Amino acid sequence: MQFCPKCGSTLLPQKKEKKVFLACNKCGYTSTRSDKVVSRLTQDTEKIIVIGKEEQKIRTLPKAKAECPKCNNHEAFYWLVQTRGADESSTQFFRCTNCAATWRENS
Repeated sequence: MQFCPKCGSTLLPQKKEKKVFLACNKCGYTSTRSDKVVSRLTQDTEKIIVIGKEEQKIRTLPKAKAECPKCNNHEAFYWLVQTRGADESSTQFFRCTNCAATWRENS
């Protein structure tokens, strides 16, 4: 991360006529650094992993004693997801080990 020498704001990557450079949105300063440094910053992307149907059958989640509302089985896989604000508790999801029904509990 680089900062503007004039005002101290963060320099952000900008593109103009196939040239990539760093610029300050607050005061308009533009960096004279080489394109190699900036282009490396703009090319980083997050990889998305797709899970196939066969891999979804693998059960590696922890198990808990929970009653399935569909088949009344007493064992389920569980996982936690932060579905609401960070200051609120997580939502606990369950998946029945017998019929694969999924339900949740807000704690």
